[in-house]
Amino acid sequence: MVFSSLYFIFIFMPVFFGIYYIVPKKAKNLILLIGSLAFYFIGAIHSPEHFVLLLLSILLDYAIGLLIEKFERRKKLLLTLGIVFHLLSLCFFKYFNFAAGELNRLTAASISVNIVLPLGISFYTFQGISYIIDVYRGKIQAEESLLKFGVYISMFEQLIAGPIVTYDVIKTELDDRDISKQDFKDGLGVFIFGLGLKVLLANPLGKLFTQTQNIGFESISTPLAWMAAIAFSLQLYLDFFGYSLMAQGLGKMLGFNIPQNFNFPYISRSMTEFWRRWHITLGSWFREYLYIPLGGNRRGTAITIRNLLIVWVLTGAWHGAGYNFLLWGLILFALIASEKFLTGRFLEKHHAVSRIYMLLLIPLTWSVFAITDISKLGVFFLRLFPFLTQPVEPLFPGDYIKYLGQYYPFFIIGILFSTKLPFDLLKKIKNKHLIRLILLAILLGSVYCMYRGFDDPFLYFRF
Repeated sequence: MVFSSLYFIFIFMPVFFGIYYIVPKKAKNLILLIGSLAFYFIGAIHSPEHFVLLLLSILLDYAIGLLIEKFERRKKLLLTLGIVFHLLSLCFFKYFNFAAGELNRLTAASISVNIVLPLGISFYTFQGISYIIDVYRGKIQAEESLLKFGVYISMFEQLIAGPIVTYDVIKTELDDRDISKQDFKDGLGVFIFGLGLKVLLANPLGKLFTQTQNIGFESISTPLAWMAAIAFSLQLYLDFFGYSLMAQGLGKMLGFNIPQNFNFPYISRSMTEFWRRWHITLGSWFREYLYIPLGGNRRGTAITIRNLLIVWVLTGAWHGAGYNFLLWGLILFALIASEKFLTGRFLEKHHAVSRIYMLLLIPLTWSVFAITDISKLGVFFLRLFPFLTQPVEPLFPGDYIKYLGQYYPFFIIGILFSTKLPFDLLKKIKNKHLIRLILLAILLGSVYCMYRGFDDPFLYFRF
């Protein structure tokens, strides 16, 4: 079950929130836990072992947190056991198929087991690790209530694709929260707006990249290749930003303040700035639980470069099993390290150059992220830069004209919504009736598209 589905909007939400608002305050955590587990179980209905894994993760982290506080001398061992469990389960489900495929390719082995990636494992694994580390550090006290801890890990609004929420951020709201009518209205409005970004913009833009893949990269023109790279960049942002807004909106409707996950990354003037604005909670997690413990930038240039390399290789690996993700992480490391030690000041001083720099790098790096087949990735880049090899005529030289005619409205609106302008304009509208009409139009348009089947799963579900 996904947020952008008729089932979720017209069945799950009315039933769940109807019960959630009726019950007394002291019962809300119980209803939220039941609703969240039901939400996950429905999504994992064909792989019930994934539901069992989620329950096991909740129980293990809960127990380890209490044991760390009780057995001071054994707390390092307990922390290690918890982290190893999470990393082993994550690596098994995420990388087994890739490792087996490579083993088959390099040897005479014929491993054919197909392991299905559990929904949200990358996100709830990181939340569990952050919790037991924070208890180990003494930053937080272990939660004594299994009910509250279960709610923290399993909250349906951010369980599947984040944001990654640390326990200290929502502990107070787990204990006591008030939900006003205005909170409900504001949250619903944010949810609808995120739904519109996903269904009305991200999904149509994603079809262009899919079409170019179906045609074959070797058969498309250079302009169409660039259009496809830009379309995927916009799709990925609007898809994930839309999901994050929906999660924040649902959180507000539940009485929680879910942290911001995006801050207009496409207006950045360096890759360093970009990754401070993109998937903010993931970047914060890596900084807090990996980069700083490794020494950060406090131990000299060589150690800083080593730490950056580790973080970005693992960031690539976290996103997926494939050589393209490793390459993507290495490229980001090279860019961010060079900005830190070589080009950063130059980019700060030269606004026009930094804008062009990022306008090129954003679609190029996302192309590496998107195309998992390295050989096809090479073909695609030769289409982007035909002067690197002997020119090859596209199958249809004017193909980009056809697709530009179909997609230019989505490009214009998608680029516009990658900036602050429409959001600033919306904030200036004081007429509540006009805001309601805009949200109603977005909702009706989204429902129509979902009814017609013009919908796709959120991209980050695959990670």
